[in-house]
Amino acid sequence: MARRLFAGLRFVFALCVFEGAAGTETLVIGIAGRDVTLTCQNASQRALVVEWFQGDPDTAPVLFSSDGKLPEDARFSLVGNASLHITGLRPQDERNYTCKEVLNETDHLHRIQLLVASGPDRIDVHIQPTTVLPNGTFYAKRHGILNFTCTAISQPVPTIKWDFDPSGSPHELFTEVNGSQNSFILHQMSPRYQGNYTCSAKNPLSGFQETRTQELLVYYPPPSLPQCWVETSTESSRGVQLFCQWPGGYPHPSLYWRDKEDLSSKEINATSLADTIVATLNSSQLLHEKEFTCHGSHVLEQEAKASCTVQLVDPMIISDPVRNCFIGRAVTLTCLLIAGNPPARITWLRNISQPETEIRSTGRFHVSQVGNVSTLIIQNCSHSTDEGYYVCKAENSVGLREMYIHLTVTEPVNIGGIVGTIVVILLLGILVFFGVFLYAGPRFCPKGTLLRTRDTSDILVLMDSEDEDVLAESTGDPAWHKAMVRANGHATWPTESFRAEMPSEISLEEKEAGPTT
Repeated sequence: MARRLFAGLRFVFALCVFEGAAGTETLVIGIAGRDVTLTCQNASQRALVVEWFQGDPDTAPVLFSSDGKLPEDARFSLVGNASLHITGLRPQDERNYTCKEVLNETDHLHRIQLLVASGPDRIDVHIQPTTVLPNGTFYAKRHGILNFTCTAISQPVPTIKWDFDPSGSPHELFTEVNGSQNSFILHQMSPRYQGNYTCSAKNPLSGFQETRTQELLVYYPPPSLPQCWVETSTESSRGVQLFCQWPGGYPHPSLYWRDKEDLSSKEINATSLADTIVATLNSSQLLHEKEFTCHGSHVLEQEAKASCTVQLVDPMIISDPVRNCFIGRAVTLTCLLIAGNPPARITWLRNISQPETEIRSTGRFHVSQVGNVSTLIIQNCSHSTDEGYYVCKAENSVGLREMYIHLTVTEPVNIGGIVGTIVVILLLGILVFFGVFLYAGPRFCPKGTLLRTRDTSDILVLMDSEDEDVLAESTGDPAWHKAMVRANGHATWPTESFRAEMPSEISLEEKEAGPTT
């Protein structure tokens, strides 16, 4: 309404006059529903009669005359004995009007073209497919295809344009046409097309403009499942807080916590902030292996429920139960947390001298934790002050677990001396072995006969030295000596093939003597 009033003031009560050539023709623009006055130009006091015609005086009857002829339509009246005034202008009043001034000697004509502008009215904006929220805002699903349509009624045909005003971004003109409808399509809707869409319809004749703005939101569900975890309360070391987070969606999803085992139980009191919900448990709910489930839903996926579950677990640790440290050296005690939800706090204690005092990083002690591994480093070990039992203690809101580690402090061993002694003994053993080997001489050498094959037909004859002499004298044949094979002071008989070539008397002696094995 404010825009329409401002436009009306701009056009001086909807009257805009354009003068023609020589002042004899005039163009007048009026606004439908309002008043307009058509002035008879050049009218003078000498005029006897002023007549108005709708059209040409030669063809159209008199519409109104100053001599007393009244028009049939009461909306027409004469102002100042010369001007034609029309009340409640209508579209059918748009036509050519002629003013005729009758003088004593001549008649003067003045033609006026009246154009009636109406609208724009009834601007309708349609964005489909979308869903309307209770506050009138539209929302669409991401990656969808949207059809934007704007219609307006105006005389003459209006100019319609679409403008996009994204939040935090410059104004953007989408499209502009001359007509009663303007439409366009957006494919693959994304969050960057979320904002205000404005349809503007402007009457090109009157300059009146009407607008309608529609806010459009682009919704999309979270891309993954909810994430749950447990933390120790910041207000109390015995308190537990359940965290559930389902990021990446718009608008933020609906989340709530519930006891997994008791489906009929009510929702656990929790605090929601954006896409995260936090529930605080009381002491009666802190039980080992008790489970809680976070349920989530999104406006685009009401039927597809998403959830995640957490379980409370007592802490569990492992460590080497026995450690040794040399006097004056350093030792590292390690404790590994393998279970516990919420994550347990690991501390180191001495159960003998200081059973309730926690060992902290100071002096010769250094305590650190990386992930689930906690270490205690003791520098300059002392037998009197450091030897004994140490306690690795893991505690969370659900339970407590302790591991005892015994530390022994001993004198350092001279490793270099031991290694040197072993090396000397090995060298002496090697020298003794080679000495015995060299002293024994050829007795350790293998026999030549070992190189013979098993299928040979040679016969080994063992004889004393006297027998060898007798045999040599009896034979006296050089061929016989050539046939003899000496090996390690013993003689071997020739093969059968060689004997066949020997004289027969030798074979007789061989038979008489016979081989000695």
